[in-house]
This record gives sequence, C-alpha cells and structure tokens, in this order.
Amino acid sequence: MLIGEVARYSGVSARMLRHYEALGLVRPTGRTGAGYREYADEDIRRIFHVESLRSLGLSLREVGRALDDPGFAPSELVEDLIRQSQGRIAAETELLTRLRRIGSAEPAGWQDVLQIVALLQALGSHSPGTRQRAALSSASSAEEAPVPVEALVEAVLGEADPIVEGALRWALARSGDGGLPLLARGLGSPVAEVRRRAVRSVAELPGGEATALLREALADPDVAVRRCAALELGARGVADAVPTLVDMVVEEVNDVDAADALSTLAGRPTLADRITGLLVERLAHSAAQPSARRRLAQALADIPGTTASDALTKLSHDEDRAVALTATYVLGMREARADGP
Repeated sequence: MLIGEVARYSGVSARMLRHYEALGLVRPTGRTGAGYREYADEDIRRIFHVESLRSLGLSLREVGRALDDPGFAPSELVEDLIRQSQGRIAAETELLTRLRRIGSAEPAGWQDVLQIVALLQALGSHSPGTRQRAALSSASSAEEAPVPVEALVEAVLGEADPIVEGALRWALARSGDGGLPLLARGLGSPVAEVRRRAVRSVAELPGGEATALLREALADPDVAVRRCAALELGARGVADAVPTLVDMVVEEVNDVDAADALSTLAGRPTLADRITGLLVERLAHSAAQPSARRRLAQALADIPGTTASDALTKLSHDEDRAVALTATYVLGMREARADGP
C-alpha cells in the first residue's frame, strides 16, 4: 500500500508518516520499482499502535520506547501521565471557575475585567493582610466594578484568619443576599469549621431566607454552629432559639449575650412564661453547679411577669448564699424598675 493510500486509510497525513519514518517509529517495508514507499499490513498495524499511544498523551519518544524496548514497564509511565492529566484538569478547572466568576459579575468593559482579576488574585494570596485589603476594597469599589459574590463566599468559607474572615463577612453582607444559596451549601459541608464560617456569614444577612437557614442551623451536630444561629435568631425574635440560649447561660458560653437575647424574646407575652419555665427547670437540675444557678438567676432579671418574680423570690432563700444574694439583688432591680423614676 502506497503512502497516499495509507494516509487515507489511517487518517495520518503523509507528512506525519514521513516524520514517523525520520524518527524511526514506522518504516515502510519496501519500495516500488519507481522508488515509492510501500507499507505492509504489519506497518499499518504499527501506525495504529503509534496513534493509540499518542492518544494517551505519550510523546513520540515515549511511544518509540514503548514499542521497541522489550523491558519497558508501562505502569510507571501511566501513573506519570495520570498525574500530568490531573494537573492539567486542575489548571483548566481553575481557569474555568475564574472565567465563570468574571462572567457572572457582568463586567461592562475590560477595565472591570482587570479589576475583577486583580481582586481574585488578591483573595487567593498567601498574605492575610493582602486578603483583608482585597475584602475591604471589594466592598468599597462595588459601585465601580461588580464583585463576583461566589469568590467572596468561597474565600470566607475557607478563611482561617478570624480578622480576614470578619472583613470578608462584611464585604459579603454589603454585596446583598446573592451569596445565600452558596452559603447554604457551606452549611451542608461535612467540615464543622466550614459550617461555622457559613453560619457566621448568614447571621450578617437580613431577610426571611437567611432566617430560614439559621433555623436549620439550630439542628446542626456542631454546638458552635447551633449557638451562633441561636444568638442571631434570638435577636430576630425567633422562639426556636430559646432552648439553645438557655443552654448557653448554663454552660457560660456567651452567657451575657444569650441572656440579652432571652430578654428580647421575653418581650413577647407568649414567650415570657415559657422562657421562665425553662430557666426554672434548669435551676432545678443545676443544684450541684452554684455558678450556673447564679447565671440563671441573673437571666431572670429581665424576664417580665409574676412567674419570674416568684422564681426569684424562692431563690432569694436558696441554701447557696451567692445564689440567694444574686436573686435578692435581681429582685431589687426589678422592683426599682417597676416603681419607675
């Protein structure tokens, strides 16, 4: 078979077949009387072997070794090709993500594109200071160039520095609620720290959708996620947060903030007695922990209603002197407020 026929049959150009011959990869078996290359069936099989190995990413030099070296072991080379392919895929995926983020920001011109690229590079910097400045500048320049919200969410969910995380949360809050669906994914992460960052970010955002996510976070297996959600839900007047807030008072974890949130919730008449009931119930089960009982008595201070007053009166005669003094002091404060100026 002549070279033109081989090219049509194999799909390899005549020019490439001559290149293979020059490299010693495929040599035609013979020549015609007129001096034209003539390929035998074995030569054509060799051409297909070369093309098959090239399709795996082997260089022509590696193809020659694979076909001609009897001791050639493919496993190591295949592993190396896998690593190379993974590296290319990672690089292409990173590029695709960056392009999508730029596209989602809907830049008006190339100046916007350049600003967004600079922001993305700064958010990925190894320097916490650079990342913080990028977060702050993204919020201050949002009117000049659109900010890719997805990049801010990814940055805040992966940020280990608490100061930088705070700056990113601030920037994300100023960008609107477009990041909520992405933060919802963060709340579903198997990594507890990612869920904590997600709930802290959601807490910065107003609106019913954010509140719904915070309600879901109350059932999170991680206690830090539940506590953060409860504090914000308490400020938003959501009664579901009450049990977690009471636990925080008992466990002395942000207990002052938790007591303030309970006080806010107790402003609703239907909740005051419920909150009092839970605090009194925990008092009954915290007999061995005087410090917890003192905090519970203090938490009753701003809970309106006779039920709370009755509980404090009983506590003013408590066996633990510190608890009794605390309750007496709280009762005095309540009476002074009731009498008014």
